Amino acid sequence: MSDYYNAFEISPVPTPGPDAVAPEPFRGIYGMPAFVTIPTTDLPASVDFWVRGLGFFELFGIPGTLVHLRRWAFQDVLLVSEAHVPAHPPAMSVSFACVLGEVDALAGACRTLRPDSVDGPRDTPWNTRDVEVITPENARIVLTAAKPFDPDSQEARNLAAIGITAPDAGPGDNGQRARDR
Repeated sequence: MSDYYNAFEISPVPTPGPDAVAPEPFRGIYGMPAFVTIPTTDLPASVDFWVRGLGFFELFGIPGTLVHLRRWAFQDVLLVSEAHVPAHPPAMSVSFACVLGEVDALAGACRTLRPDSVDGPRDTPWNTRDVEVITPENARIVLTAAKPFDPDSQEARNLAAIGITAPDAGPGDNGQRARDR
């Protein structure tokens, strides 16, 4: 028996497909299970790039100090004003889910704002289409969209080889799994 199970119902990410629609921006206040803090020497320019290029919105800000950005639920970024930022992007990246229909538009918006900031889109062996963006703060951001699952594809075989199989078409069993633990 696999320890993996269908728990898609806890995620704001829609079922992958060519007609998948991104969820509305989430404006609620919640305890953030994870977030990214990114230092910037130019807070207004950083906010502009994240909003117009990457599709985030300003949830709130402390003038001259911090801006809390968000896209979907659980996609939170804190831009924090600092005197210095790294001169080069780190090897590490942070990824944000999007839907296939957003990939090209987001890549194009980032290219318009910073022509040399975008690498991709490219397809991955784990069934996503990714775009890597280097932000004005030299953060390495990956926008990633799941592709429709083809059970006969090489990507499906790659996932099956590590024990991840296609989720059932019905509702998840996350609630029962949680009770069984």
